[in-house]
Amino acid sequence: MDSADVLVMGAGPAALCITAELVQQGLKVQAIASKSPLEPWPNTYGIWAAELESLNLQELLKYRWKDTVSFFGDGLNEKGNICTNHYLDYGLFNSINFQEALLERCNGLTWQVETVKKIEFGEKETTVICTSGNKYFARLVIDASGHKSPFIRRPDHDDIAKQAAYGVVGRFSSAPVEKNRFVLMDFRPDHLSLSQLSEPPSFLYAMDLGDGSYFVEETSLACAPPVSFEILKSRLISRLSSKGIQIEEITHEEHCLFPMNLPLPYRDQPLLAFGGSASMVHPASGYLVGSLLRRAPSLAKEIAKTIKNDPLMPTSQIARRGWKKLWNTELVQRHRLYQFGLQRLMSFDESLLRSFFDTFFKLPKNDWYGYLTNTLPLPRLFIVMLKLFSIAPFKVRLGMINFLVKKKS
Repeated sequence: MDSADVLVMGAGPAALCITAELVQQGLKVQAIASKSPLEPWPNTYGIWAAELESLNLQELLKYRWKDTVSFFGDGLNEKGNICTNHYLDYGLFNSINFQEALLERCNGLTWQVETVKKIEFGEKETTVICTSGNKYFARLVIDASGHKSPFIRRPDHDDIAKQAAYGVVGRFSSAPVEKNRFVLMDFRPDHLSLSQLSEPPSFLYAMDLGDGSYFVEETSLACAPPVSFEILKSRLISRLSSKGIQIEEITHEEHCLFPMNLPLPYRDQPLLAFGGSASMVHPASGYLVGSLLRRAPSLAKEIAKTIKNDPLMPTSQIARRGWKKLWNTELVQRHRLYQFGLQRLMSFDESLLRSFFDTFFKLPKNDWYGYLTNTLPLPRLFIVMLKLFSIAPFKVRLGMINFLVKKKS
């Protein structure tokens, strides 16, 4: 089989994003995945609409809400609940259109439906060996198959914290969300027993989809071990029942589980990664798709320039150029700061966590938006984190200090 410039492993959003950009750069690309890229993606993907507008891709949204709010349960408005308005619109991708748009940019590329067994690295060529016995050759291989990939090397980490969510799309006995509203976080604990208040906290992520249907999802932040789907389902039903709401029809059931504090891969390895396998999930928010769309073009350009300018460059050097572009010094430092912040949040109990997020959304809109989308330059990120500490209630600041003391002891 002829050798490709680049071979991409995977068929999810990360794989399609980077494959499309590599094809657009005029490279000879091959793609391998254990399932067809035409197979529908099982999960929904949300994003702040401004992220897509900056890329002129807002037409990929299926739903969009300007009424975006959160509830934290520590104060009262005129309806008896504290409500933080976010003043930024949010959207859900039309997953089918998103998938088709990326495939169209792949210019008819055919995926080989194979399971990769082994990868062998030569000086000028990498060989991908599949369980079928078939072999594929490329100057560079990019693993975009997700965080479970066995081929990407990274530091050992005993306590991988995962964000878990259980959700349903369906119809309900009464509206779980106000008309045309998106709820980013509902941390109100009034449906929880005293014993449940001492357990890892979770919140409701919910939205009105129109036509009488809603998407409601119970989500836990990063936790090791993760909160089980059974517990999240039970909490969701309890949350709804406390408001006299019953699920009448389920049209889609969703289970999400992904790592939030996965260490960055070793950046001297000859296998390049992208997406979850490259630890690109935002440690603070769990968002990934916006980062994929922003970072794929520059990575593809760097790879194309390297391969075209030096046909004799060793595979390991091409990969290192890619790693340096994907995780430059600033991005690495930002990732470490976010990881540090995540560790602090994981030490908070339910009450502290609600108080923290209530404070977080009191930051200027551009600050909290930039924090959640990982678009703040490093100096600004430092300032925002210091500002957050300075305006936080005493009990939250004390919780942060106690965490630091425990880490040093």
